[in-house]
Amino acid sequence: MYSLQYHLVWCTKYRKKVLKDGIDAECKEMLYDFVEEYKFQILAMEAMPDHIHLLVDCRPQFYISDMIKIMKGNIARQMFLAHPELKTELWGGHLWNPSYCAVTVSDRSRKQVCSYIEGQKEKQ
Repeated sequence: MYSLQYHLVWCTKYRKKVLKDGIDAECKEMLYDFVEEYKFQILAMEAMPDHIHLLVDCRPQFYISDMIKIMKGNIARQMFLAHPELKTELWGGHLWNPSYCAVTVSDRSRKQVCSYIEGQKEKQ
């Protein structure tokens, strides 16, 4: 039995505000597809114009660094194919900044983290 929950955040390259005008929704959809394939659960998610917040519950077999690398790589590849215009704003062929933030979340703090993530759009 396990309960491994992480609050994950990663930013677009140069903090460019490119996740807008429907691209944010496409990005979320891609993440939900990824979840089905890799068998973990998204408890909360929000795509801001220049970064993404996720609260995930995953199996202990997942290395968070590998999971994020796969998510960021797959999303970037699909986004550049669907929206080649992104390359004009993000020179160098990278959608994401190479860094990320991963914070463990306990059952006690999960509700607070979910509220924080879901309230991100309101703070804009």
